[in-house]
Formats: sequence, C-alpha cells, structure tokens
Amino acid sequence: MLIRNVEVRGAGRVDVRVRDGRIAEMGERLDGKGEPRDVDGLGGALLPGLHDHHVHLAALAADAASVRVGPADVTGRDGLAAALRGGEPEEWVRAVGYHESVAGELDRWTLDTLAPDRPVRVQHRTGALWVWNSAALRAARLDTEDGDGLFWREDERLRGHVPPVRLDLEGVGSRAAALGVTGFTNADPHPADGLLDLLSVLPQRLLVMTVDAPVKLMLDDATLPAPAELAAGITSLRPRPVAVHCVTRVQLIVTLLALDEAGPVDGDRIEHASVVPAETIPWIRHLGVTVVTQPHFPAERAHAYATDVDPDDRPHLYRCRSLADAGIPLAAGTDAPYGTHDPWAVMRATVERTGGEALDAEAALNLFTGQPQHPARTRRLTVGADADLCLLHVPLREALDVLTADTVRAAFVAGERVTAPE
Repeated sequence: MLIRNVEVRGAGRVDVRVRDGRIAEMGERLDGKGEPRDVDGLGGALLPGLHDHHVHLAALAADAASVRVGPADVTGRDGLAAALRGGEPEEWVRAVGYHESVAGELDRWTLDTLAPDRPVRVQHRTGALWVWNSAALRAARLDTEDGDGLFWREDERLRGHVPPVRLDLEGVGSRAAALGVTGFTNADPHPADGLLDLLSVLPQRLLVMTVDAPVKLMLDDATLPAPAELAAGITSLRPRPVAVHCVTRVQLIVTLLALDEAGPVDGDRIEHASVVPAETIPWIRHLGVTVVTQPHFPAERAHAYATDVDPDDRPHLYRCRSLADAGIPLAAGTDAPYGTHDPWAVMRATVERTGGEALDAEAALNLFTGQPQHPARTRRLTVGADADLCLLHVPLREALDVLTADTVRAAFVAGERVTAPE
C-alpha cells in the first residue's frame, strides 16, 4: 500500500509505503506503480494508531446487553425501578454504572422492592461490586436467609451462576477503529478462561494483562496487604513487571513501599494513581514506574467526587501536569466501560483540566500513542515500524485544536484498513 501526501511528525509532508505490515519507505513522490492500494492522504496527518492503555473489553462488549443506571441515565428510585422493570418478565436484568447518587445504597431487599418479579443484578460504577435481588439469588442457587446480595470483587465466582451475556465485540472493534484506536491493553485482574480466544475477533492489537506482561495486581483497602507481603508477592513474579491498581492514598503508599523493597523493573506500572499526594511524586520518580491514569474522571465524576472524596484528597486526584513536569512516565487509558470509550474525549478533558494539572494538546495525544508494554514511550512513524496507523482528515495542528474523533478518516493495523471504506 502507498499512502500519499500525508503529514508525519518529524518528517513533514511525505508518501508512506507499507509492506508486510510495516512501514517500508518514506519520502517525497514515491513511485506507486504496482501497489495494489493507493490512498491519497489529502494532506491530512498520519499518526501512530491510538492505543487504549487500560480498558475492560469483555465488560465493554457486554454494554450492548445491559441496562445503564448511572447518574446520567436515571434519576431517583422511580427512575431506577422503571429501568430495572423493562424487558420481558422473568428475564435476567444486567444493570451497570450505578452510583449511590441515583437512589442511595443498594442491597437485595432494596432491589426486591424496585423489581421483585425478575432476576436483577446491578454493578456499581467502579466495577468492584455487584448487588443481586432475591430472584437472582434463587435462580443462581446462591440464596441464603441472611445474605444481603452484595458481592465485592467476586466476578470469578459469579461467572458460572449467570446466563450468558451477548458480547458485541465486533461493535467494540469497529467503534474503536472509527476513533483511530489500533490497540488495547485489557486490564482485568483475573482474565477469564478463553478470554484470548473471545477477544481474537477484534481487529486491534491486544495486550492482556497477566496473560502478557505486566501482571495485574488488585488492591482494596479492606484487604490491603502489608508492604512486606506485597513486596514478597511482587518478588515472586519477577522478572515480570507488575501493574498495581491504586485508587486510594493508602494503596499508593503501600505500593511504593513494596516496590522499594522488591526493587522496580522496567515495565512496572501504577494503574489509576487516583490520589497522589505531592510528597509522593519524587518517590514515584525515583522508582521509575509508569503511571497509567484516567484524567477524564474528575470531569465525568465531578459531582460524586465533590461529595464522596475526602477534601484532603481532592487536590491530588488524577494528576497529569505535575507528574509529567517531575519526569514521571505518564500514559492514559479510558477504563471503559467505567469511563468513556473515546480517547479523544479523554484528551479534551486533559487539556481542560483545572488546578494546574492540564496538559497541552500534543502531550494529551501522546498519552495514547505509547508502546503497549511501555505506554509512556511514544511510537514514531519510521521505516521498519509496525504500520498501525491513524489517518486524519486534517493536518496535525488543526486536529490538536479540536481533539475530536471527527478528524479521524481511517485506521490501519499492520497495514490493513479496519474502518469501513469511504
């Protein structure tokens, strides 16, 4: 394939020849004779394909078969009840995105009042908690007299007790390609058996944590290990790098202490880094670990954070600029379906951050153009590089001014187009 007349960062306006899945040649007015495909770039920018460095693909694919019950979708108990009662009687209802601001705390008895005549399971917005009603517990033979229907991080246990959910992976892949996404890092802590086969229908490149490096480690405050215990667990996994889930101040401190004791290795990551006190920034820099964050969450969850987050933690939420200025390797993931699936929306949120944490548009774009196993190392379009490409309708300067998927014309993985023909 020859892509003519495109703007490439560092090379200006050139033609790009692709062969055997890689960039074979770059230069002005390359000869296109004999090439089976000839694409006129019309002066648009040609970028490395975007890589979503933290996403939950099976859960995202299940969204099409789910009822959304988040703060943006329903309001109050009546709205929640109406959403849960839709559909055929006795059918299982899989509801997602719930937050207490909708209708308060949930348990089985609350759900029994709202939707008594069908099995209902509701997932909290964090993805960490499922709440089941009595009909669901009986259908799954999990009913106990005193059970409250709350299942905290028990997805592995519950998988065998629920009916199959239709996964729209083809839709996930095509929608992502239309956004210029050519790769995903799946961040499930315990990948299900057969997940790789399931995800193989996606046209994007895949890195599946734990199956591939790094190994995902989940931390929860209620079951938080001592630093020495976590360090021992990390040491047992070496030489493989780890990606440690850190969404609270104490989780970050324990992780940094453990990495100090175990010793960091190339590829270690801190996922989310939701709360980063200023005094820990030099410590993170010293360890050399990469932070993979979600800079859009302060915008998406502004109301909840204003009421739910400790005031002492609010100035330290989802840092960007302060980490980058300190020289800490930084990248981003959407965390979809728990956040938007659109990397361009994340970039816009990053540029619009307040409190001194905004990045400029090019730095925001770079959060999604890193190498899969080294997310903060920006990929460059050079001869020999994989031809995972995002072709824009417009030059880069115009694209950076708006940071929207509307500028995406096509995506290519290993030189094969994965968006619909124009």
